[in-house]
Amino acid sequence: MAAPETPSGYPNPLLPGFNPDPSVVAVDGAYYIVTSTFEYLPGLPVYRSTDFVEWEQIGNVATRPEQLEIAEVPTNLGVWAPTLRFHDGRFFVIVGVPGGRGCIVFTATDPAGPWSDGVVIEGLNGIDPDLAWDEDGTAIITFSGLILSGPETGTHLGIQQVRADLDTGEILTPVRDIWSGSGSMFPEAPHLYRRDGFWYLLIAEGGTERGHGCSIARGPSPEGPFTAFDGNPFLTARSTIRPVQNTGHGDFVTGPSGETLLVMLGVRPRGGTRAFSPLGRETFVTPVRWVDGWPIADPVAHAPRPELRDDVAFDGPLDNRWIAPRRLPAELASVDPAAETLTIRGAGTTLDGLRPAFVGRRQLAIATRAAVTADVSRGIGGLAVRYDEDTHVDIEARVDGDGVIVTARAVVPSLRQEWSARLPAGPVRLHLDSAFPDTDSFGTLAMTSDVITLWAESGGERVELAAVDGRSLSAETAASFTGRVIGLYATSGDVTFRAFSSLGTEAPSPATFGTAA
Repeated sequence: MAAPETPSGYPNPLLPGFNPDPSVVAVDGAYYIVTSTFEYLPGLPVYRSTDFVEWEQIGNVATRPEQLEIAEVPTNLGVWAPTLRFHDGRFFVIVGVPGGRGCIVFTATDPAGPWSDGVVIEGLNGIDPDLAWDEDGTAIITFSGLILSGPETGTHLGIQQVRADLDTGEILTPVRDIWSGSGSMFPEAPHLYRRDGFWYLLIAEGGTERGHGCSIARGPSPEGPFTAFDGNPFLTARSTIRPVQNTGHGDFVTGPSGETLLVMLGVRPRGGTRAFSPLGRETFVTPVRWVDGWPIADPVAHAPRPELRDDVAFDGPLDNRWIAPRRLPAELASVDPAAETLTIRGAGTTLDGLRPAFVGRRQLAIATRAAVTADVSRGIGGLAVRYDEDTHVDIEARVDGDGVIVTARAVVPSLRQEWSARLPAGPVRLHLDSAFPDTDSFGTLAMTSDVITLWAESGGERVELAAVDGRSLSAETAASFTGRVIGLYATSGDVTFRAFSSLGTEAPSPATFGTAA
């Protein structure tokens, strides 16, 4: 699909749905992006493009559980903020897994994989690691000094740096404090570049919420000393009416036309006061001009693809876009290509647990109609949209005598509500639709992001069970840093699914009171 008409010529979001903390590299006429995945496996998706418009997920860095060790890790201590780089014929991903193996460096000759088992950088205490190389080939790791344990948990020590042996994981130098940022909170997400005789240090400041932004400094060497740009933050949406907010955590790359592009995360808040972002942090791009040696970034345009269709027939192995919490989808689900079905075996776990029998795909558009046909003659399960174990909305089916009981469920921290109805026996088509509120008033519906409607049909009968306010499944209310994942699950027995479909459509820009829609 061609890019929407925008000043940059690129679609925005560039990678829709749950794709935070992007890092980008250009190699031999192709572009590659890797994003964060927190508790999901496979982890660290690898996207490829030749024109910066059409992107294909070609693989995942972490395809084996032992690469990350996140089986029992809470969402927010999972896989954070990778940096993707290319050096001496190899691709490198350095990433922090605070509750798992720590700071890990993965390598591959082909970005589609397979990737190495990973080398742990022993003793590195921080997040958002960056990777660069000095002129003598020594690896430089620059990171945010966030303390994650002990009485000082949550304290930021600014941007720090070490040199390391990437083959052994040994840190070669003492930790250096190199920049504390321009004064906003949480200096993080550093990336180090060499350009026109300077070393530039790009960081995020202001927190990953509405104050987020990109700031930059430069110096004569990778260690500095660094002088901050007077125009910092040179990219931010704070206190603006722009439809894309929280823009920060950026990475530079040279685009197809030779222009500098800044790839970064952002959110698309909805509602009358634009308070709720249902898809979480997505990947965006904006052009950058260099003036007197400093970057000037264009505001991030909102240019979504008008339609995103995702239909799965289960006529072959599960593709690399399927993910599952803390386990690989293949551990939970089996495909029968001849019957075009997928079967998930439940083992008594529910969506409230750390390791549910759930396999899903990123929700790609705010307004989405998802459906699947479920055979629950041998088990209990259904269709769900999940933010994390504390926040999910689902529609579930089970056999009851000569009929099927369907139950809609909305779960947010400390609250749970259910609605049930009966349908004739047989396979049941389960539907989960999110839509923009249909209202002209300045009331409750006008304030929310979307409404999630749960309905089902079987034996020629149809029943609508619930219409759920979607604001609780948003970046501003869920405790995790993830996004919506729509998927299939089983709580007990074997549940067989066929014909999964998802169709997303986008409005040109979020509706906001006092501004044009």
